Amino acid sequence: MPLTMASTGETNVIKKVGGKEETRRFLENLGFVTGGAVTVVSKINGNLIVNVRDSRVAIGKDMANRIMI
Repeated sequence: MPLTMASTGETNVIKKVGGKEETRRFLENLGFVTGGAVTVVSKINGNLIVNVRDSRVAIGKDMANRIMI
């Protein structure tokens, strides 16, 4: 399921990062790698603030839909 469907405060494991090559590379540079842990901190209008690799990252709904957990 996409990251947008995750519950707030729940830690999940990233199974796949989709999208074009440059989009995948951008997300991987932020820390969204296959097998990595991600926790949703808050959701605002579909946009997410997540904890990944000991840092908080804000991502839009369209980016979050490309990250499968």
